[in-house]
Amino acid sequence: MNLNQLFDLSFRNRRDQPALEFLGHTYTFGDIDRRAGRMANILRARGLQKGDRLSVYLPNRLEFIDIYLACIRLGVIFNPINILYRDREITHILHDAEPKAVVSETELPHTTWRPADLLREAETASDTFQPIALDGDTPAAIIYTSGTTGASKGAVLTHNNFAANAINLLTCWQISASDRFLLPLPLFHVHGLGNGVHCWLMSGCQMRLLERFEHAKAAAEFLSFQPTLFFAVPTIYVRLLDVPPEAARAIGTRMRLFVSGSAPLPPHVLEQFRTLYGHTILERYGMSETMMNTGNPYTGERRPGTVGFPMPGVSVRIDETGELWVRGPNVFLGYWRREDATRAAFQDGWFRTGDLATCSEDGYYTLQGRRSDLIISGGFNIYPREIEEFLLEQPDVKEAAVVGVPDPVRGEVPVAYVVTRADSFDPASLEQRCRAALASFKIPRAFVGVPSLPRTALGKVQKHLLPKHQG
Repeated sequence: MNLNQLFDLSFRNRRDQPALEFLGHTYTFGDIDRRAGRMANILRARGLQKGDRLSVYLPNRLEFIDIYLACIRLGVIFNPINILYRDREITHILHDAEPKAVVSETELPHTTWRPADLLREAETASDTFQPIALDGDTPAAIIYTSGTTGASKGAVLTHNNFAANAINLLTCWQISASDRFLLPLPLFHVHGLGNGVHCWLMSGCQMRLLERFEHAKAAAEFLSFQPTLFFAVPTIYVRLLDVPPEAARAIGTRMRLFVSGSAPLPPHVLEQFRTLYGHTILERYGMSETMMNTGNPYTGERRPGTVGFPMPGVSVRIDETGELWVRGPNVFLGYWRREDATRAAFQDGWFRTGDLATCSEDGYYTLQGRRSDLIISGGFNIYPREIEEFLLEQPDVKEAAVVGVPDPVRGEVPVAYVVTRADSFDPASLEQRCRAALASFKIPRAFVGVPSLPRTALGKVQKHLLPKHQG
């Protein structure tokens, strides 16, 4: 079975029912199905076929969903690119994935297709698409996730990976066609795509998709749509603590489930949110390579600071160093054209997550941080090595080290410590150059000049000995 057959449970059985609200318009499942069929015919007419890659560099919009569903029907491998990425990062992904084209509003260093042109062609295309033979092991998407070397690696996720993940969430979180689902997450991220879109289509619920989360409009979105289901990252939940108590209580009255992921949820945020909204956020743990691994129970204790139990069919173990390993139908196929990285990530069918964890006597898992020095800021993964390598390319920088420091809203933010080659130190200039080359969430919050970096006798930087940055 493939994703198309699972999506047809909604496209065929709920054809005339409202499926999606976006920018004030409501579309039925039949509308979404017809749009996907027309887009699939357009992409096929443009030469795309099974196994080709199509990159998409777009914010949340209806065409994003059209193109994704069209790729799923064609067997084309969908490659979403973080809309915050800039030329340096985009160029690496396009060079590595080698897509036939990239769909973008802006001209990129590759064959670029404008979404407006695709939509115009689709207006006269047939919405009937002849299915092609696909099985569950067919690659569906390549999601790029940064590695500790600073070079992004493409995680290949199959139809089976997406299906197993969504089926688990529908079952464990009791998601059904009666839910009203508010999704503020970017679709280029596996959280929004792998969890959000697939749970929506496979359950047949009604979803309101936001272009982006806007703090000032959050309460109004909740009160007007009256959702029962909400997926978000900790940063959003911190912002929702600012909603007036009367509005928060009204929102909580209609809500069934709040879910948090992509970064650790501070226990005090969970407690404050429960007091304000009358709901205990369900925290879970996943990765781009695996989607959902563990989650707190829907029925039972949602323990603050923990990520709960392994999902059905997912096996978890902790090795002698404290690292968490996982195995199951959710685990990706491997890294795109990186056999060396794939071999290093797997052992006897187990995937090493790079996360350190503990398990309580009654089975709750708690993450203790990364084996590497990963920074998670507002739900986005930041690997310091990538920023360090860029800083070291600058002629006035001799040495650089980037660390994460606590932030009350984003969880963590990066701070750069630099040794310059001249007497003068210009942090504003360094920040400007970073902004031109890196995604906004990767820009160091501060640039601290130091005379030298503390190192071991073997030359390894001892980041824990760097002076503490006072935000």
